[in-house]
Amino acid sequence: MAGKVFFSVSMSLDGFIAPESLEDLMGQQWMELQQWVFPQRFFRENLNLGEGGEEGRDNDIVRETFERTGASVMGKRMFDAGEQAWPEEAPFHTPVLVVTHEKRDPWERPGGTTFHFVNDGIETALDQAREAAGDRDVRIAGGGATILEYVNAGLIDEFSIALSPVLFGSGIRLFEGVDAGRVALEPVRAEPTQRVTHLTYAVRER
Repeated sequence: MAGKVFFSVSMSLDGFIAPESLEDLMGQQWMELQQWVFPQRFFRENLNLGEGGEEGRDNDIVRETFERTGASVMGKRMFDAGEQAWPEEAPFHTPVLVVTHEKRDPWERPGGTTFHFVNDGIETALDQAREAAGDRDVRIAGGGATILEYVNAGLIDEFSIALSPVLFGSGIRLFEGVDAGRVALEPVRAEPTQRVTHLTYAVRER
């Protein structure tokens, strides 16, 4: 049985998930947006940041998101940023399909992550990700434009937002340009923690 297609992101209270400029991606605003995840024990272990870290519901959610993911899909912008920022052992540990116009051989990293570059659209990338994931889920990792393409194409089953108590004012909005007339949401879960509020929705077409 095929798994779900989902995305999971951190979002500011005013609807932004990243700064506009890649140069600001690791800047103060983005670090504040992601502040809930950095102390988590599973996150630290997965990125080889050292022992220790917090345990609790936030940590459980980070681990559960990782464990349900059998393959990921991302856009070229996210890959370009990550190629510079990820450690040698990239944090996915699954196949990753990169939607791009660039032709490039698969890039294998230590720890089980292999990046495959797909030149013929988001549906082909998703088909390959489903095959790679087996009965596990496919995560649309980002960035915002790629997530939106999948939402507007009716290809997302579920998504989760970690709503962080910060304001951006500008940047990349998660739902900028969404086809709201096509997409209907059904609340699944709302879980406030000390750091963020986790919101999960099922997605269906109207």
